[in-house]
Amino acid sequence: MINENLKAIISKMDLSEYMSRFEELLSRPKPLFMQGDSKIHFENIKELSRHDYEPPQKSVSLDDALMRLGKQAVLHISEINEFAKILRYFLYLKTLNFESRLGEWLLKIELEQNMHDLAQSFDKEGEFKDSVDVRFAELKQAFAMKKQQIDAELKRIIYSKSITPYLVDTQVHYVNSQEALLVRGGFNHVLKGVVVSRSASGYFYVTPTAIDKLKKEQSELIDRREEIVYEHCKRLSGVMSKVLPFLKFINSAFDQFDAYQARVAMAKRYDFNFLLNDNSHDIILKEFAHPALKNPKRVSIDFSKKVLLITGVNAGGKSMLLKSIISATFLSKYLLPFGVNPNGSKIGTFKEFDAIIEDPQNVKNDISTFAGRMLQFSKIFTKKSLLIGVDEIELGTDFEEAASLYSVIIEKLIAQDVKMIITTHHKRLAMLLSKNNEVELVAALYDEVAQRPKFEFLKGTIGKSYAFETAQRYGIPMTLVAKAKELYGEDKENLNEIITKTLNLESELKDKLESASKKELKLENLLSEVKEQKEREQKRIEQTISRLELEYFKAINEAKKAVNLKDTKDKQRAINKAHEQKSSIKKPQSVKFEELKVGDNVKYGNVKGIVQAIAKDEATVISEGIKLRLPLSGLRKNGNPVQAPKPAVKLAIDRPRSASLNLDLHGLRADEAIDKLDKFISDSLVMGFDEVIVYHGIGTGRLAWAVKNFLKAHPSVKEFFDAPPSQGGFGAKIVRF
Repeated sequence: MINENLKAIISKMDLSEYMSRFEELLSRPKPLFMQGDSKIHFENIKELSRHDYEPPQKSVSLDDALMRLGKQAVLHISEINEFAKILRYFLYLKTLNFESRLGEWLLKIELEQNMHDLAQSFDKEGEFKDSVDVRFAELKQAFAMKKQQIDAELKRIIYSKSITPYLVDTQVHYVNSQEALLVRGGFNHVLKGVVVSRSASGYFYVTPTAIDKLKKEQSELIDRREEIVYEHCKRLSGVMSKVLPFLKFINSAFDQFDAYQARVAMAKRYDFNFLLNDNSHDIILKEFAHPALKNPKRVSIDFSKKVLLITGVNAGGKSMLLKSIISATFLSKYLLPFGVNPNGSKIGTFKEFDAIIEDPQNVKNDISTFAGRMLQFSKIFTKKSLLIGVDEIELGTDFEEAASLYSVIIEKLIAQDVKMIITTHHKRLAMLLSKNNEVELVAALYDEVAQRPKFEFLKGTIGKSYAFETAQRYGIPMTLVAKAKELYGEDKENLNEIITKTLNLESELKDKLESASKKELKLENLLSEVKEQKEREQKRIEQTISRLELEYFKAINEAKKAVNLKDTKDKQRAINKAHEQKSSIKKPQSVKFEELKVGDNVKYGNVKGIVQAIAKDEATVISEGIKLRLPLSGLRKNGNPVQAPKPAVKLAIDRPRSASLNLDLHGLRADEAIDKLDKFISDSLVMGFDEVIVYHGIGTGRLAWAVKNFLKAHPSVKEFFDAPPSQGGFGAKIVRF
């Protein structure tokens, strides 16, 4: 039900597996787009997410059945049962206490009595219940009796002495749903019947004549039942034709609810969230991860401008960031859930999505890579409200010329309603566009120490490709890399060094800002907790004062009453009563400070920390790295004293001075080869290699067997397999970490 254009985008954005998982949750196939107000759909989905419910059974399209009902056709029992399933499901939904718009929508769906009767006419197997027609029960009983007669007759024949010499076994065999006995040749002297098949051993499958007669009587019962089924199908089809508009409505409503429940099930199963598009063209994503990634590093991006230009390290995630942004926008448009923090995230509305990712050159279209790119770009100029991604924009031609040409094309597209995500390895295009206020620069970061991409992105700067570092990491000799740097030029390398230092400084500044923001948030939370605790203490004191004032006031008034009394005994009683009231007043106990010492774990309300210093009536407490001065009167011990941290274990690993992606073990004994292989894998892990190749040869197979067992047991080896024929075939292993 997904059209070809959507399929192309889904494939380019690596969403095919996501869509397959989603479609499995649908009761029946349907278009991705839901007709109507997206905001109402969003509210209904959120409401449904708060409830537990049974998903609908798998169903089929009823469009053809509805069309034939309009022509007064008689539907098959299976088609009528599909309508009954939908009706029963809505009766079930109406028993759940949905609220908001979803509850109102379901409340408006009313089923008349004839639809109730239709819903309850079928059993779980999709057959008419016996209660629909008493003849069904009679036929079922008659059919069961025929079955008993057949079983009894077969037993009688099997255990008769005359047939025993001819029986191959005493089992009843079913051949094309026909009961038969397996007999040897010559059986016709003692058994009358029909040969229905022959076994591979030359024996005969025979249905006895008496059984054949009973089977025919059974078939007549089945035919009679089919006639009665047709009667009821004709009757129900007539009833359904009269309420055809309602059936069309309930069929459409079922599709709508099915679309809701599949989205909710997807969100619950994979811990995804929903985002509703707004009317802007902004894309702000917090802690987003592409659904295709396993254990992804989540990214946050602010793409409020017209162009996002991503530069930086090879294999650093530039292409995946491009796909992720378009994927998030695509999924949001169709109200599909994905991994994102909805707080602070927002996605605008776009009519179309496109991506220029693959190389358009091929033998069939006889077109160059660059010409293909130009053809693809020429089609964009006629479109508006478009979100498009272009991967490796300078592909196929001189990057200096491409930078000048594409900078002009991009500025033209900025002027119209097109939003672009572009990746490039070259810095010239980024420098040409950096002055444009509608262009946002983002750099993929590289870890200089570990010599690996970070899969993180820094806003507002140009990234370095790290081609030389990547080549060296994957085994290109250092001498060749040094010579390449020399040819590249000292001035350009100096520029790269400046870019690297700038990136490192900006990255360090970003980390410090994030750390400061987290610390500031902690401080705000702690101050808020301290303030609330002080307010609670003040309120408690005020309540105590108010209570004491009231109780002393009552006691004084009681004593005043004694002055006006004339009788001495009455005066004495009044004074005694006043004295009792005064004595019963509970006075607040003097505050006793809990004995505390430096290093104690303490609590002040909900604030927890460690005592650093103690003054006269207050203590300095460290809570989450922040110093607080708190009154001793409110501090209480909290658990055991803090244990001194154990000294950290420091490891220093020397990087191998030289490393290779290949290891040749030919001619070595097994123990020598394993020692060498062990060191080779250790060096490869230190260098950060993902894949290496080990040559062991074929020979007697002993060395290959030893290598295979060692790789199986190595904890850092994810997988290994025989190399392709061009790389050694069975005599080599590709090893991945």
